[in-house]
Amino acid sequence: MSLNKAFTIFGGTGDLTFRKLMPAQYNMTAANAEEAQSRIIIIGRRDYTTEQYCELVRDWVKKFARLPYEEKTFEVFAKRISYFKMDISDLNEYARLSEYYTAENIDDHVFYLAVAPKFFGVIASGLKAVKEASLGKVILEKPFGEDLESAKELNKQLETFFPAENIYRIDHYLGKEMVRNIQTIRFTNPIFANLWNSQYIESVQISAFEDLGIGTRGGYYDTSGALKDMVQNHLFQILSIVAMEWPEQFSTTAMHDAQLRVLRALRPVEDVRDSLVLGQYKGYRQEKSVPTDSTTETYAALRLFIDNERWWNTPFYIRTGKKLRCREMQIAIVFRQTFISAPRNILIIKIQPNEGVHLQFNVKTPGDTDEITQAKMDFSQSSSISSRINTPEAYERLITACIKGERSWFSQWDQIETSWDFVEHLKDLYRWDKLPVFTYEQGSDGPAEADNLLKRFGDEWVF
Repeated sequence: MSLNKAFTIFGGTGDLTFRKLMPAQYNMTAANAEEAQSRIIIIGRRDYTTEQYCELVRDWVKKFARLPYEEKTFEVFAKRISYFKMDISDLNEYARLSEYYTAENIDDHVFYLAVAPKFFGVIASGLKAVKEASLGKVILEKPFGEDLESAKELNKQLETFFPAENIYRIDHYLGKEMVRNIQTIRFTNPIFANLWNSQYIESVQISAFEDLGIGTRGGYYDTSGALKDMVQNHLFQILSIVAMEWPEQFSTTAMHDAQLRVLRALRPVEDVRDSLVLGQYKGYRQEKSVPTDSTTETYAALRLFIDNERWWNTPFYIRTGKKLRCREMQIAIVFRQTFISAPRNILIIKIQPNEGVHLQFNVKTPGDTDEITQAKMDFSQSSSISSRINTPEAYERLITACIKGERSWFSQWDQIETSWDFVEHLKDLYRWDKLPVFTYEQGSDGPAEADNLLKRFGDEWVF
């Protein structure tokens, strides 16, 4: 273990840390990853000793770690952990944290801010008291601000302390195996690479279904909603990866620029009725910490266009929502018909919970007939035990990338700013036109109006 290096987690007693970050660090320890050689400093307000904290972590690791729990491995992992009690909102406390780092000879830092955005600026200010902290890296959880204005202010606060290249805005969807697989599927297979444009593709559909509601997150979620919680960050990032041009090289700068060009090419919405449907599941207003008159959307369906030569007039459909019929995230590439009686070819990239690729294509029906039937081919990556065990989880992959200084799969500020600007304008148009937030049944596909949005233009959801 490298004693002078530390991975410090602010918000070390929160749900994200227990469910994702500590299991990820355990997996890295179990895999003998080079990036698992640093100390892990847990910052929290609760009155724990390091030993008490490790006992709490043990149960979470057993439940959520990708790799099997082994006592010897956990003992090695636990030796990396130290618990430091402090109030992160009290700037005077950071001098004590600095003294702790000095006493422990720690001068190489990665800071993970697993806290609400309102604390980002406070922590950045407090860390000014910590020697060498400004030379370290900082990882931020979304949301990156509550709106465009707050996001700009937040970014300004962070960049006054940390160099821009040391700020890693994490989007765990970008660490998912099949999201990272999109480029390989598209660029290394001529049967797709040569057809990946508006001449051959009729529509692209990105669906992110959740079967659960908001749980105990009512206070946060009601100030956010589906557009800010999912579309502005996760789904726009995925859209930009699906639609981007082939980078000259797969470097951080080239990939970033290719994604940014897509986001900046999103066609400004003229008639919001043709572009957006918002919904709210029945019973949402009875959830804990949700106002009884809330109009916050728990569902959003969008119809968008990218104004460039490759995608001219090809609609991109995005939909996401809570309390829907299943938990499923996938991308559907719908190819144009060769003639009207032939079913469409469809390529489906499955992201979660199942990972894989599904292809629908046409064959002749067996027998003395010229009728067409559809054949379906499936590659299921997640059905392989070895694939599940050997494939790092999103947080493992992204933590490792940060430590190595690889920025390709992290959201960059200009991408976030562009996405915020588009989503805020879209929501303003919806509000100015006084359009309703439609109610939908729990366990359904969302409001019927979302289906009608596609039907008006001769399309339909393929999932």
